[in-house]
Order: sequence, then C-alpha cells, then structure tokens
Amino acid sequence: MQPEKIDPRWSRIERLFDKPEQREKILKLPEGATERLEHLWPYWRRPDQAEPEGDWRTWLVMAGRGFGKTRMGAEWVRAAAERHPGIQIALVGATDSDVRRVMVEGPSGLLAIAHWRLRPKWEPSLGVLTWPGGAQAYVYAASEPERLRGPQHHIAWADEIGKWAHADEAWDNLMMTLRMGDAKVIATTTPRPIKLVRRLVAQDKVRKTYGRTRGNRAHLADAFLAGVEADYAGTRLGRQELDGELIEDVEGALWTRDLIERCRARRAPELVRVVVGVDPPASATGDACGIVAMGLGRDGCGYVLEDASVSGLRPEGWARAVAACVARHGADCVVAEANQGGDMVLSVLHSADAGLAVRKAHAQDGKAARAEPVQLKYEAGRIFHVGAFPELEDELCGMQMGGGYEGPGRSPDRADALVWAATELMLGKARGARISFL
Repeated sequence: MQPEKIDPRWSRIERLFDKPEQREKILKLPEGATERLEHLWPYWRRPDQAEPEGDWRTWLVMAGRGFGKTRMGAEWVRAAAERHPGIQIALVGATDSDVRRVMVEGPSGLLAIAHWRLRPKWEPSLGVLTWPGGAQAYVYAASEPERLRGPQHHIAWADEIGKWAHADEAWDNLMMTLRMGDAKVIATTTPRPIKLVRRLVAQDKVRKTYGRTRGNRAHLADAFLAGVEADYAGTRLGRQELDGELIEDVEGALWTRDLIERCRARRAPELVRVVVGVDPPASATGDACGIVAMGLGRDGCGYVLEDASVSGLRPEGWARAVAACVARHGADCVVAEANQGGDMVLSVLHSADAGLAVRKAHAQDGKAARAEPVQLKYEAGRIFHVGAFPELEDELCGMQMGGGYEGPGRSPDRADALVWAATELMLGKARGARISFL
C-alpha cells in the first residue's frame, strides 16, 4: 500500500494553529483540507499536553485519572508514525491485554484517533500495527521482560509503568532496544511510588509533565468530577489518583513498595496446595469482597496467584466469583472470615457451588494485628507475588502497625483476604493464637 500524499495545504493548516488570530481562515479552506481537523492534535490539545521542547530522550507524563495521558501517548506515536515512514515502535503495557485494550483498541487508542485515510492495519494475532507509510508498532508486555531482549526500535510508548510487574527489568530492557536514530520514549502513568517511578522522577534529564484530573474537565462528566472530588479530595488516594501526586510510603506501614518489589516472582514453582482467602462484605448491599488465591510451593514458600476481588455485587455475585477463582486454580478450600454473617457466609458460598470446601475463620484480633505474622514472611523472603496486583498492593502498603489504615477504600478487604490465605497455608499451629477455625 502506497503512503498517502499529504495535501500541501495541510501543512499550512498546522502552521496556522500557532497563530490564533488566523484560525478563522480555517473556515475558508476547501473541504478536502478541513476534513482532517478532527484529528489535528496540535489544535485540540491543551497546553499541558504538549510535547516538551528541545532535545530529550525520556518524557514522563504522570497525572491523575482522566487527565488525557492515553491520548497524549497515542497522538505522539501517531504523529511519529505518519511523519517518519518505516520507523519501528514499541508499545509496552503491563500485559498484552492492557496494550490491546487501552493503547491500541481503546477510546483514546491508536485506532480510534487515526484519520480514516491513514488508519494503521491492526493484526491482533501478531500484535503488530502497520501504517500506510510503512511504520510498524509492536506489542510487548512488561510482565514478560525477556521479550524486550533482541528487537530494536526508534521510539517507544510505555503505559501505566506504575503497575508493571518486574518494572525495572522491563524498563531497562526497553531502553536497550532504543538504538535506532534519535530514539525517544514517552511513559504515561498514574503515580504509584514503585522504584522505577521514583527513579524517573529523580532524574534531571527526564522531561516531566504533571497534571490533575480536573485539568481535563471539559471532557469529563460533571457528575463524575463532583462525585470523586466529594469522596476523595484531600485524601491520600485522591492526591495520588486525582491530583497526580507521587505519595511515598505510609508512615509506619507494615508493607513498603520496596519490600513488595523484592518479593516478586515471574512464575510459581510446583505447588503442593492452593487455597482462596475471602473477606466477605460487611453487608448485602454490594460492598467490596476480597478474594485472593495463594499457593504453597514445594520449596515451602507462599505464592500469591491472583487477586480476584470484586465490588458492587450482591452475595450471589461475589459467591460465584469465589467459586470461579477456586476452579481456575484448583484450590482445595476456601478460607472465609465468619465474624459477620457466620453460617450465612457458608450458605452463600455453597449456593454458588455445593462442593466447595469452606473453612470459617473467626478473627480474634484486628486486621493489622493478624497481618503482622504474614508480613514477617515477606521480610524473610517466604512469600512472593506472581506478577503485579496493584489494588491489593496499595492496600497492603496502607496498613499500619498499631491498626491504622491509610490506603484506598474504607477497609483493606483484598489485603485481609490475602492474610486469611497465608495464615491457612503458612502459619500452622501458630495461627491459633489469633484465629480460630470453626
């Protein structure tokens, strides 16, 4: 396919946008030139979404949810692909699914923003986008950093680096691929204080764009903004997710980000047992239900396999989610807190799957107190996360010694479900001092 010959008038249109007093002339341009106005990012973007000036290699865009980070990354890649036929591009997300669902096929992704005459060909089975001019973009998952060994690229877009598993290794491997031409990378993320994000923020040579959710209010529903600001403004979660602030570890936190990064594994070894920990909702009106699958390896270590937690479901809904998690991992039992609900919890779970083996756990101490022995297993290098579980890890890092909680949500439901699973698998008779099984 031959690349489109761009009408020379189009370049003139782009130049006009740098001169506001001339923009009315756009209305007088022929239809063939104006039909692409919708896709002219330099005209529609806000000033805080503009590419940095001057010579740079890494551009970090760290902002609140809804700021327009995905659109910024996609438009930057699109412009490079259309202007430089034949360039090679890396698209890196937390997983292959994240790249496809957000960066390629999402509402602000590369396919959605493309002009129909310059729309790239998308081959999902190969994970490749090809523009009419010959530029190609390849899909990579940070969860598989070894895939970034070998290929080479001119530019790269790294999305949501704050939730990457093996973030440092994936980033370093990505940077090693940028060995063609004037190589550059844009990293777009909601802030999370993992080592990689802190590292980029600290580097003077990295160009940085910060922003708040409210900065994109013209494209966000008023009800959404009013709701999230009423619920989260001024809170730690709001400062991170809405204001785009990089919030460091909570004072007195049981878990730190660095500790969790040290306890990350690419895969689990042969497992001798798998259980699913469940922290049921406190009411039947759709509160969060913590659901975490964990296995015990032949090496005696624990491996967190999945955070299958759900929100907004009635009892029959979260019970089905528990049963599905058990089936996926071949778990031999469910460990569910029975402080609230007691036999009701057992009845609800059996209504989803009559064959579920359920152990009802009665907590004699608060969440933080019963989490402390589990945290010590992390410190000893005996529990690992197989992949990344951002929401679960945010809750773990919000739990404080002495019983405080400074994480997302009203309660660390995911973290508590992990504690139940780890206690069943790894604490043996010692667990009786804190938990009794009915």
